[in-house]
Amino acid sequence: MVTIVGISGSLRKHSFNAGFLRAAAKAVPEGVTLAIESIKGIPLYNGDVEETEGIPPVVNDLKERIVAADGLLMVTPENNNSIPGVFKNAIDWLSRPPEDRKRIFGNIPIGLMGATPGNFGTAFSQYAWLPVLRVLGAQVWSGNLMWVSGAMSKFDEEGNLVDGGVMKQLSKYMSGFMDFVKRMKA
Repeated sequence: MVTIVGISGSLRKHSFNAGFLRAAAKAVPEGVTLAIESIKGIPLYNGDVEETEGIPPVVNDLKERIVAADGLLMVTPENNNSIPGVFKNAIDWLSRPPEDRKRIFGNIPIGLMGATPGNFGTAFSQYAWLPVLRVLGAQVWSGNLMWVSGAMSKFDEEGNLVDGGVMKQLSKYMSGFMDFVKRMKA
């Protein structure tokens, strides 16, 4: 059994990316579980808070779920052609303290995907994540790219994926990502 933790980088209730993550959970091959986690409740990073109060429990819980998993799927929105601040903040907390980086991110297989109303999918955001994930020691799967442009026509009002062509691409993406995870695990 392979377990993947999936995180959407959006806090919106009917987010395209949260819906994309739900669709990914349905598109995983047999023998794979995708556990959907959330960044909701993670406070803004503050070194003073870390020093006086330690790592917030919501962050520690998410860290342990990632450590127990075989891979991480990051479903990233795109804000101003880059990484959304709320998602970057969550990853910043997850990488604290520095001694914990290797335990959380060291050689973990990571898949990146996302959806946006814009014309270029989340290409800029995904590319912007690469140096961040590289410095953390993660292994980003680059075997297939998965982003959705014009998301308003591919998701319903609740953020559910309704486009059959995208669902077919997503199934292929998840199959390839699972093969990468299994190779990394072996």
